[in-house]
Amino acid sequence: MTHSPDFSAAEIEAGRRLFAGQWRFVAAAGALEALPLSTGPEIAFAGRSNVGKSLLINALTGRHALARTSNTPGRTQQLIFFDGPHRLTLVDMPGYGYAAASKSKAAAWSRLVQGYLHGRVSLARVYLLVDSRHGLKPADGAILDTLSQAAVSHQVVLTKCDEIGEAALAQRAAAVKTAIAKRPAAFPELIATSARHGQGIERLRAAIARLLAERGSLGLPHTSLADSPRNN
Repeated sequence: MTHSPDFSAAEIEAGRRLFAGQWRFVAAAGALEALPLSTGPEIAFAGRSNVGKSLLINALTGRHALARTSNTPGRTQQLIFFDGPHRLTLVDMPGYGYAAASKSKAAAWSRLVQGYLHGRVSLARVYLLVDSRHGLKPADGAILDTLSQAAVSHQVVLTKCDEIGEAALAQRAAAVKTAIAKRPAAFPELIATSARHGQGIERLRAAIARLLAERGSLGLPHTSLADSPRNN
């Protein structure tokens, strides 16, 4: 897809190898004191309810049921941790923007997420998933503000790109890039994906492999291509 950064064949292969091994559920934390001990770099996925976080995690890992999917908005109410090869951990964050959630529940989710983002030193990057059909919503702006305040490296991933035309996708991507341009912790390029059809998945794997290689977190080939201007 034209809205994704360029990767070499070696980086695409590094991404494939990174996610090719066994993955397992580790923990579900509904409070900061329940967070599992960190064993290596963590990559977290944030987004509105029903944006497709679980589908994307399953597509990345090649597992159909690693992360539970649901048609019920707001079902994920905890930080869900999955361990894979190379001591890499994926984190499925609670979905936000669910109108039916009570104020107390929304406040609890907010405290959990903010505490995790501000205090987790092993967090390498947050991928913010945005539905390509709708673009950024006010709730996305709130999590972007939190990520900026916590100085956590983050990058936008557009989801469900198979459900929108190429011209509309280009317009949506341009609007999102403009919105994040003044955020120093935001990676300026987007990755457009369709978890159901596999579009953009190998590029997202390559992006994660590149990030971890540049951080020295993995024994993968280092690239000379620039990463985010600020990494946590």
